[in-house]
Amino acid sequence: MRFELTTSTLARLRSTPELRPLNIGAIIRKAATNASLPLHGAAADAYDLPMNATPDDLLKYLQGLGLATETHDHAPVFTVEEANAQCGHLPGGHCKNLFLKDKKGALWLVVCLNHRAIDMIDLRHRIGSHHLSFGKPDLLAEVLGVTPGSVTPFALINDTEGRIRVFLDSEMMTLERLNFHPLINSMTTAITPDDLLTFISATGHSPETVAL
Repeated sequence: MRFELTTSTLARLRSTPELRPLNIGAIIRKAATNASLPLHGAAADAYDLPMNATPDDLLKYLQGLGLATETHDHAPVFTVEEANAQCGHLPGGHCKNLFLKDKKGALWLVVCLNHRAIDMIDLRHRIGSHHLSFGKPDLLAEVLGVTPGSVTPFALINDTEGRIRVFLDSEMMTLERLNFHPLINSMTTAITPDDLLTFISATGHSPETVAL
């Protein structure tokens, strides 16, 4: 199932520039390409090291969309076990996020409940991909602007080129609230499933649900 923004929300996004995600490196690259100009100095630096959104940028963006969230600070977590120890007391669904690449080069973000056992062969049939493997850290940083341990659907704010296909665990989406890192693994942000869909669509992606 695909989800799309309502006409009223789309109109709001088009009329409110500060609600559109920005990647300065991508903007400079596009402008230089269109003008057939070489990149030098600060422009070249921005091209090589895109300015991705910070947690503060993200939370302001969510607020600008009119989405209610609640954020908690905690020690950095890198595994599901560590996340359970630090964040298990927080109400709502606790989730894991799989950044994947198939053998044809297509990129996928699969978001599911953290207790879900994922079989890659079964998963590829469910989402319609080719053979899947985990995306490497450098590709993760390039596309989503985060590091391993901080993968989150909120990082779609940095995928300004729309390279990622997004699949959401259908059972997960029935819960009252969901918990994700806001681009850094020392914080957790709670959001409702409906508001998560609004955010993902606002970044230009078309999320789909899948039974896992």
